[in-house]
Amino acid sequence: MERPTAPSDGCWLHVTQPTAADLAAVRDFGIPTALLDHLADIDERPRVEHAGEFVLVVMNYPLRRDVAAGPPWRTLPLSLLLGPRGVVTISQAATPFLQPLLDGHVPGLATDRGSEFVLRVFWQLADACLRGLREINVGVESLENGLKRSIKNAEVLGLLDYQKSLTYFATGLKANELVLERLQRIPTLHWADQDQDLLDDVRVELRQAIEMVDIADRVLSDMMDAFASIVSNNLNSVMKVLTSVTILLAVPTLIASLYGMNVGLPGAHSPLAFAGIVALSVATCGALFFVFRRRNWL
Repeated sequence: MERPTAPSDGCWLHVTQPTAADLAAVRDFGIPTALLDHLADIDERPRVEHAGEFVLVVMNYPLRRDVAAGPPWRTLPLSLLLGPRGVVTISQAATPFLQPLLDGHVPGLATDRGSEFVLRVFWQLADACLRGLREINVGVESLENGLKRSIKNAEVLGLLDYQKSLTYFATGLKANELVLERLQRIPTLHWADQDQDLLDDVRVELRQAIEMVDIADRVLSDMMDAFASIVSNNLNSVMKVLTSVTILLAVPTLIASLYGMNVGLPGAHSPLAFAGIVALSVATCGALFFVFRRRNWL
């Protein structure tokens, strides 16, 4: 794929975080301003709109976020504008899923055929969601191993972040599927016979991504409920151990306190008084230790 130095007929103009100069270049394609009013909205919903010969397709794509930014994945809108002079794609953040198309690694990509171009983008988008889902599953398995021994909420909160990412995925993919169905009713797009096979493949790929995300979301929801109980049980086990140890330490203290009072006590003047007190403490602690072990408190 050739990279022109200026907009020309049949080219693809890709803009990330558009500036005023970028928008001026976009308008050189003759795109109406009404189709560009939404570009600053990062929460724009997927939709299809057409004005004259131009078609606007807004779709959600997955984006990996920084570790400290909250949920590891979220979805952002990608605006795809089809016109007689070429194709324009605009986003407010990086679009790594488009890189194979930009690098010319997808054979047969034609920017002068809007219907095929849209389908290629949808294919790459669904594939990016599946890759992101596999990464989420790996992260969930890592947290799962830590949760089995945890008494804190850090791992559960990590699972919650992954569940938020799955919610973004599920919502975006279902909206993209609706957009794909509506595209077929746009009169400006001319669907050739050769597009039908690609359309069917894209539908299958999108449907597979939606189902895989739904399965992962249900599994993660059940896992969070189960591990919330596990964390509570782990905490209860720790509390039982600490309570048992406290009782064992309290018995010798109680006995020593009783025999430390300045009153007459049985056997206080015996030369074996100290040994007897120690033996009584040890025997009582041993009996309690045996009872606690039988009850699995220690």
